[in-house]
Amino acid sequence: MKRIFVIPLAVLALFTAGVLFALFVRLSPGEIFRALSSDETRFALRLSLTTSIFSTTLALLLGVPAGYFLARSTFPGKEILDTFLDLPLVITPLLAGVGLLFLFGQNMLGAQLGKWGIHVLFTPLGAVLAQSFVACPIVLRTSRAAFERMGYRYEWAAATMGLRPLQVFFQISLPLARKGILSGTVLAWTRAMGEFGATLMVAGAIRFKTETLPMAVYLNISSGELGKALSCAWVLMATGFVLLLALRWIGHGPRQAISPGR
Repeated sequence: MKRIFVIPLAVLALFTAGVLFALFVRLSPGEIFRALSSDETRFALRLSLTTSIFSTTLALLLGVPAGYFLARSTFPGKEILDTFLDLPLVITPLLAGVGLLFLFGQNMLGAQLGKWGIHVLFTPLGAVLAQSFVACPIVLRTSRAAFERMGYRYEWAAATMGLRPLQVFFQISLPLARKGILSGTVLAWTRAMGEFGATLMVAGAIRFKTETLPMAVYLNISSGELGKALSCAWVLMATGFVLLLALRWIGHGPRQAISPGR
């Protein structure tokens, strides 16, 4: 009976392989070598790694404490707020980018930030904020789930032993929830690396300035340099594949010695 379910699995695998093959077959070894050795590709890779690391760090700083608060608190309107914080996951990235463009434009926050010497639009900082907008809900959601799974009793036991709330959080809660938080971090990092729509609107597609790997693909396709565009796409996909493998390793790693309970 189970063999029947192999058919849809095979279709999905062949469909994915077909798309990747179609992308790869258009490249010659010479095109791949020239693209990977070009200054533009190296710049785009460095910028993608830099901005995604900063945006993922920001997502961790905001999403983990927020997820803990939602997991441990009850207050009026909690479900509405929880749903509201999921909106970046369902908003079209291009529309999210338009909202960020207006928010940090001269008519809103841009003028005041400019007085302080902070420029967001069409800068790498804009790319970081755009990527953070889509990465924060992922960290928030996975962190909250991790804290809810671990239960309360270890925190209560630590509190009865005299630990303060922050000590309980850093010494008990975070270590027990680390597996779920790490999984969310990898997912958020992968999402930030591939972010295009919001980044295009906020940071623009400026060669050697705001050119992340998705921007490099877009710019080179627009200028007819298909070989370089596809090579950048393969670099992006390979990076994402490695990150997803890391996520699977986290998910199948050794289980925690302490079983969760409430």
